Amino acid sequence: MLYLIGLGLYDEGDVTLKGVEVAKGCDLVYAELYTSPWQGSLEKLGKLLGKKIIVLQRSDLEEKSKKLISEAETKKVAVFVSGDPLVATTHSALIIEARKKGIKVKIVHSSSVFSGIAETGLQIYKFGKTATVAYPEPNFFPKTPYEVLEKNRKAGLHTLLLLDVKADKNRYMTVNEGIGILLEIEAQEKRGVFTKDTMCVGVARLGGDTTIKYGKASAIQKEDFGKPPHVVIVPGELHFSEKEFLESL
Repeated sequence: MLYLIGLGLYDEGDVTLKGVEVAKGCDLVYAELYTSPWQGSLEKLGKLLGKKIIVLQRSDLEEKSKKLISEAETKKVAVFVSGDPLVATTHSALIIEARKKGIKVKIVHSSSVFSGIAETGLQIYKFGKTATVAYPEPNFFPKTPYEVLEKNRKAGLHTLLLLDVKADKNRYMTVNEGIGILLEIEAQEKRGVFTKDTMCVGVARLGGDTTIKYGKASAIQKEDFGKPPHVVIVPGELHFSEKEFLESL
């Protein structure tokens, strides 16, 4: 049996009662923390469960996933995942592989950025496609977030831009870096999709000591948002209630 349990947005306090009870009944308990930074303590969570929690690396759920699936054939295995378990495509792939082996899979959901962003006052049903702003590397400078933003803005939709995470290097993109990269793409593309005057929302640590700031990109880029995780939102057409909420920030 394989269980995927959401850790929630911020710390161990976000794990649901169901998640705690399920994990207590498992033979092996793992946690992956590379898809999103997490502010909680696995030591505290382990004491609550009365279990040792083994930290997984990216390769354990990708290249080495056979070991995990093999264990789930004869034991109850729990994997704690930052946020909600099915937000990252890695976990969907794990479920597919487990089901091919005839292993039952159950999901214990928790809070995620996709619901938490409503704290900005923007209406969830008015969000378009989501994209990730990636760190540029030699011969690799993806412009997907810029293109997604362009399409969403034409449709009047809000855009949630997730920011790159390189957990193995302890590197988490900030709102400031994300805006800088978008402005750099704009300088190359020159299509007026994201300029210094573009109104945007910088968000940090949803579900915890949350920081939300709204203003022109040039102003938001100068703000200090503190510890990760961060996201950037570019609003589309605003309902008067959304505008009033944002301006109250």
